[in-house]
Amino acid sequence: MTVDERAARKVAEQARETRWQRPSFGKELFLGHFRLDLIHPHPSGTAEDRARGEAFLEKLRKFTEEHIDNAVVERDAQIPDDVLKGLKDLGAFGMKIKPEYGGIGLTQVYYNKALMLLGSANPAIGAMLSAHQSIGVPQPVAMFGSPEQKQEFLPRCAKGEITAFLLTEPDVGSDPARLGTTATEDGDDYVLNGVKLWTTNGVVADLLVVMAQVPGRGITAFVVEGDAEGITVENRNAFMGLRGLENGVTRFHDVRVPKKNVIGKEGAGLKIALATLNTGRLSLPALCAGSAKWCLKIAREWSGERVQWGLPVGRHEAIAGKIAYIAATAYALEAVLDLSSELADAGSHDIRIEAALAKLYASEKAWLVADELVQVRGGRGYETAESQAARGERGIAAEQVLRDLRINRIFEGSTEIMHLLIAREAVDAHLSVAGDIIDPDADRQAKVKAAAKAGGFYAKWFPTLIVGKGQTPVGYTEFGPLAKHLRFVERSARKLARQTFYAMSRWQGKMERKQRFLSRIVDIGAELFAISAACVRAAQDQNPNSRALADAFARQARIRVDELFEKLWKNTDDSDQVLAGQVLDGAYTWLEDGIVDASTPGRWIADSAHRESTAANVHRPTPR
Repeated sequence: MTVDERAARKVAEQARETRWQRPSFGKELFLGHFRLDLIHPHPSGTAEDRARGEAFLEKLRKFTEEHIDNAVVERDAQIPDDVLKGLKDLGAFGMKIKPEYGGIGLTQVYYNKALMLLGSANPAIGAMLSAHQSIGVPQPVAMFGSPEQKQEFLPRCAKGEITAFLLTEPDVGSDPARLGTTATEDGDDYVLNGVKLWTTNGVVADLLVVMAQVPGRGITAFVVEGDAEGITVENRNAFMGLRGLENGVTRFHDVRVPKKNVIGKEGAGLKIALATLNTGRLSLPALCAGSAKWCLKIAREWSGERVQWGLPVGRHEAIAGKIAYIAATAYALEAVLDLSSELADAGSHDIRIEAALAKLYASEKAWLVADELVQVRGGRGYETAESQAARGERGIAAEQVLRDLRINRIFEGSTEIMHLLIAREAVDAHLSVAGDIIDPDADRQAKVKAAAKAGGFYAKWFPTLIVGKGQTPVGYTEFGPLAKHLRFVERSARKLARQTFYAMSRWQGKMERKQRFLSRIVDIGAELFAISAACVRAAQDQNPNSRALADAFARQARIRVDELFEKLWKNTDDSDQVLAGQVLDGAYTWLEDGIVDASTPGRWIADSAHRESTAANVHRPTPR
């Protein structure tokens, strides 16, 4: 399916939520307004919510310690049936589903705590439950399903019928305008045809959320029975990490789906997917934060035990710096997660930017934390836990955590796509007022009218970026020693907005192509959000040790912010673009001489033509 760039952007833009009906700390931050009042003190759940959450966590911890063996999942590349059965009996598949539908009804905060716990035991189990509840059937049906759909599907999900989300195709990733799976109306049904790739939980799923093109009406979301006639799971995919995750390739050939199984309206599929991800994305930061906390534990224990040149390795400056980074980052990741989750539970904020920042930041930083742990462990960090145990040492799965975490920079929006998604929201105000000024198809009269509108907006907005509370030495003194970091955030937020305005003035409509510039803008915003979350958490804890961690993190993050600001205008972006073009044109193929390509032969992208499957069905039902 051929779709030009303009059409692809139009589809993506139509799927965006364009209104801001509730306050957003992230939106204001990118506009240069440090709205600390929106996050401090951040809301907290009710005593009833906490009691329910703590009671479930106690049972889950006991089950996890007694029944989950990470080594078994790694060895067999499969979550044992008795573990799945136990999790179902415990109610883990209905953690977020309301009690009226048979679920436990955990808040986002406690759901994340449960995922952290499970993910620390085995990341594949955490990812499986996350995919089931955060992007599988429960979340979109709870948000957009009819009363009848909720009554039909949510109790099944709560009891442990595993669900999966099917959007990606062999030739379609983050560009859904080219979606090839179709749903053709036929009487009281739709008939689905197409191929879906990387269907997390798809190999074992009982229920599927499938995105398909309804001809002439757009991308639509369907609930589909996993064992419906015409569905073939053609392959179980194997990956670098998350060996226990059952992810596959699913083909639909003349699969009949009742009209009553449409979620929401025809053509609303992408809107539903994006809205689902606004809170669904918080499950990945939970898994990342849990891994970072585990890395801290191992780094602390090992660095105090291992002695080199007369001192424990952690007492040497080179390793001490790594431990400090791991500790400070683990603290910040949990602070970002808790703040975003509390805001989600309160329901009074628009958290689309906060959730996206949390996903982006946690996935990038947790990967670096795990990489540092491997380095701290030295050769043992590269060695598998199984090998260490076989020769008589404690089996520490540092290399596994590094492998398992790597997918989070790709799952549910790659880092590059997250940068663009957040950047689009960050510059939304500028695009809204610029409008026809930067539209190449607008006529002169429309541009003149738009210029007048923009002039009015910037005349009021830009002066607010000149001075602020961050320039006064008594600003935020209620935070004690952390006040200086919040003053830095306030000053930097105004500077960030000014830099965005300068870029908009310079590049106008071409700014959307300055992807590396926009990525740095977003990364600065992410660091400022993380500093804010860490300081707010420390103030709430009233714990000197907590404040020390927040201070350490803020000091580290401020250096990164300064470097990012410098790179906004001092970089090699333009020359790199030229070089990349030359490479793609074949100018440097001589540089590839002297090697052997050991790749197996085959197509770059598998065939996804509509046809009946010729493969054996590897769908595997799990015990109920």
